[in-house]
Amino acid sequence: MSDTQQRIDDLVKNNEVLLFMKGNASFPQCGFSGRAIQILQACGVDPKTLKTVNVLEDEEIRAGIKDYSNWPTIPQLYIKGEFIGGADIMMEMYQNGELQQALAAKAS
Repeated sequence: MSDTQQRIDDLVKNNEVLLFMKGNASFPQCGFSGRAIQILQACGVDPKTLKTVNVLEDEEIRAGIKDYSNWPTIPQLYIKGEFIGGADIMMEMYQNGELQQALAAKAS
């Protein structure tokens, strides 16, 4: 595993709710990242427990996360080390209640 992949793996495993995004929770820098934050807020995720990684600040992470997850787009949500998906999947899961269940399960 490369150093970048190890850094990503450590982030994923050491944060309950982790969002790789463009920008940060206070200032998303793309529409999909903004929507991901809005969905998490609608689910009641405490901003203090949400860890975000701004992929625009680290080119290695930006490229490496796509290899790590085998997923081509940003944002990417992880809950308790499990890859959930991007903004569209988050919206679908939110609408059918699955995302709220996954977030509730992480609390227990």
